[in-house]
Amino acid sequence: MEYKTLRGEQVTINMQGLYWYDTVTSAAQMQGNDLITLVVGLPLLLVSALLAFRGSLRGQLLLTGTLGFFLYTYMSMSMLTAYNNLFLVYVALFGLSLYAFILSMLSFNLSDLPTHFSNSLPRGWIAALMFITCAFLTLAWLGRIIPPLLNRTTPALENTTTLVIQAMDLVLIVPLAVLAGILLLKRSAWGYLLSSVFILKSITMGLAVSTMGINMTLRGVSESLVLLVPFLMITAANLTLAVILLSSIDKKTGTA
Repeated sequence: MEYKTLRGEQVTINMQGLYWYDTVTSAAQMQGNDLITLVVGLPLLLVSALLAFRGSLRGQLLLTGTLGFFLYTYMSMSMLTAYNNLFLVYVALFGLSLYAFILSMLSFNLSDLPTHFSNSLPRGWIAALMFITCAFLTLAWLGRIIPPLLNRTTPALENTTTLVIQAMDLVLIVPLAVLAGILLLKRSAWGYLLSSVFILKSITMGLAVSTMGINMTLRGVSESLVLLVPFLMITAANLTLAVILLSSIDKKTGTA
């Protein structure tokens, strides 16, 4: 069903399943995200939690990064998804992942964290990837925000009231990428922690966004291809560096 929003934008409502009142574009994105959460996110959460409880530093880092993915996902679902029967589930998962993420971050011993990583860790490459991610998101989202401001028009909002994802990325992800990259280059303990969490969180998030783009394309939303290729490339780079990062943890100083 098509209708015109208060801002004069013509949108198509999904009119099926859980995301009945969301637009076709939004529903396709959330379905893609749900798939990755079930197939990748949940198994990763369980495995990393088991490893972390056994004292594995790799498991601890992986768990924190996975919790970061759940935090971002259900923060956006709580505020962006059209109201449905799972609203309280979204809110509960948002709250649980938020406090679990905080507690997981506080569980690290920062004083000796850098000693667990090999000197061969490619800090420059990891920092460069985070800076590239920062630049990509900044250019992509400001390119969507600034032109309408200059033209005194409204960006494409679908049936939402504002740009929720863009706000979250510009407030949370972009500054984190810059801060983590700079601190890592300075060999700061916080740099190792934030970079590890950022890289590991970005894998699941990148897979989710890529799956969203594919599902949107299957639903006929062709403009999704514009962002799909860069996200796939960044996700592949994150995966490669995540393997290198986890492999660089010294078995003599850190629990495997």
